[in-house]
Amino acid sequence: MSLFDEIKNKLSHEFIDIIEWLDTSNDTIVHRFERYQNEIKNNAKLIVREGQSAVFVNEGQLADVFKPGTYTLNTKNLPILTTLKGWKYGFDSPFKAEVYFVNTRLFTDEKWGTKNPFMLSDERFGLVEIRAFGTYSFRINDPGKFVVDVVGTDGNFTNYEINEHLKSLIVTRFTDTVGEANLPIELYAANTSELSETCQVVMQPEFGRVGIELEKFYIENVSMPEELKKEIFEYSRLDKLDMTKLSQFKAAKAMEAAAKNEGGTAGAGMGMGMGFVLAQQMGNMMSQPGTQQPFGGQPQQATAPPPMPTQVVYHYAVNGQQLGPVTFDKLKELFASRTINRDSLIWKQGMANWAALKDIEELKVFLGGSTPPPLPTA
Repeated sequence: MSLFDEIKNKLSHEFIDIIEWLDTSNDTIVHRFERYQNEIKNNAKLIVREGQSAVFVNEGQLADVFKPGTYTLNTKNLPILTTLKGWKYGFDSPFKAEVYFVNTRLFTDEKWGTKNPFMLSDERFGLVEIRAFGTYSFRINDPGKFVVDVVGTDGNFTNYEINEHLKSLIVTRFTDTVGEANLPIELYAANTSELSETCQVVMQPEFGRVGIELEKFYIENVSMPEELKKEIFEYSRLDKLDMTKLSQFKAAKAMEAAAKNEGGTAGAGMGMGMGFVLAQQMGNMMSQPGTQQPFGGQPQQATAPPPMPTQVVYHYAVNGQQLGPVTFDKLKELFASRTINRDSLIWKQGMANWAALKDIEELKVFLGGSTPPPLPTA
């Protein structure tokens, strides 16, 4: 560039006395206003539009921050810069300062997700791997702090540059929050709204340290391996089923299926089995006192029914304290609500010592099934 071209360029920029930024992109967060040798004329016009802030930096030090509006730049509107420059009686010549326009609008629909599955410990299923992803939105609420701590001297700071840092921060805080929540694994997918609100509260101080406000945080999905999903579904069904009724239902369906095959061996065997059962029941009825009829045809007076069986009650221990007694159904509710677990100590009348719930035969149904006793030896 020749000497005359440089002089021409300098003079043309010195006559520019309007400082403004028209955002033509959707991803620019900070834009540095460029001019010749960073010189600003006295009484120049500064135009800050809605959704913007203007930050003045003097030799790397934060000076003044302007909100939306139109300003005439002089010692009255630049109190901090005036102090830094040592202007006691105003100034007439151009002054030097860097001007950064900060986009303060809301940046929405930003994506986040766990690149790799992370481990969680569940009381019933042990260590499990889960993934999660969602969206978040943010805005710059402290432009001065953001420019000094994050942007530095970058003349065009974009959304992409800060998103990588924010995603790493979100994933770290999310895994910590989920791990400390200690919820049953199947409840994570059912409580995404509550988890989202909790994570937003936990993450906000981290965002605020660099002048960013986390406006919204959403967890769209929490996924887990297909094998674990099947186990959870089976466990939930067993937890809701009455095992006695289920056994009766399956036996009835088996007899119905065998009865349809009248010509086959299975049908004959089932018919014989049903005959034996009916014969045994009739024999028991005839052998009971009061059910036989004399030759005279007059039935004998029926005997009184046996006394009602007493209900078994249980005592249980929580945090070293003995509680109870409670009924079988109440104990099942306590297990379902996680007040007690498979290792909780239980005692009932007739037991010599306290025993873990998993070792008491009739309570094994809480765990999704019971182990039958060994076959009798010949």
